[in-house]
Amino acid sequence: MEHQLITISECPVCSSKHQNKFLESSDYFLSKKPFSINQCSDCGFLFTNPRPKDVDLPAYYDSKEYISHSNTKTGTVSKLYQLVRNYTLGKKVQLITKYIPEGKVLDIGCGTGEFLFTMQQSGFEVSGIEPNPEARKFGQEKHGLTVYPEEHLEKFQETKFEVITMWHVLEHVSDLQNRMKQLKKLLHQSGILIIAVPNPASMDAAIYKKFWAAYDLPRHLFHFRKEDIKNLANQHGFNIIKIYPMKFDSYYVSLLSEKYKTGKSNLLKAFLNGFISNLNASFANKNYSSLIYVLKHKIG
Repeated sequence: MEHQLITISECPVCSSKHQNKFLESSDYFLSKKPFSINQCSDCGFLFTNPRPKDVDLPAYYDSKEYISHSNTKTGTVSKLYQLVRNYTLGKKVQLITKYIPEGKVLDIGCGTGEFLFTMQQSGFEVSGIEPNPEARKFGQEKHGLTVYPEEHLEKFQETKFEVITMWHVLEHVSDLQNRMKQLKKLLHQSGILIIAVPNPASMDAAIYKKFWAAYDLPRHLFHFRKEDIKNLANQHGFNIIKIYPMKFDSYYVSLLSEKYKTGKSNLLKAFLNGFISNLNASFANKNYSSLIYVLKHKIG
């Protein structure tokens, strides 16, 4: 897998031209190629730099082990992922219906469509966006969902959604500012925007450093701390009204990180580090492995 990389000269959040090397790591999942993360010297945002061209990015997802695209149930990690996902789907519905009891839902990066199908079963009118054609086909044929390719986002001219969700998706989006503008346009004035992303300020990130699986280079182009999501929200007319933890992520990410670091799936050590990460977050700064941000339009 030989691709020419592009260098990002400006911070994707604040447009500063000043940046420093933050971390050197590799694509442990697929290509085994080296990649690095830079940090903006002004706002502190972390972003993969240099990174693959947009046209080359799909090649870095081209594996049957990429669970959100293939829905695979083979292997220990995949089986654990499936087990946890079945539980968290119900929790996601509970979270959303706390704010919005009914209406139109758009899930961007819907993968094989399990979340959308669950929302549909709960009485919502659902649509999905999914760049991967195989995952899109699975959602359409298995669950009977309406799922569009990514370019269809620009075609939702008059549609306003009461709920827009991006579950571990924003970190994959190449044009961050344009995506935020699209979300602003598509969200109903009284609707909610859900953004879930990994948190590089978590304890499990500190434990595993360059082996932290949630860096997931180069598929993850951006690495969001709380202040980064707040900065983006302010820029585009949103308020963060609530932040929720994704407590299972520390265990899943630690399990993958152990494999990347040692070549083995050390369940006991991964569980211990995941537990330590959650414990630290609960007593200290609430910096869980992944966070769910609930955003609404600013009023006035």
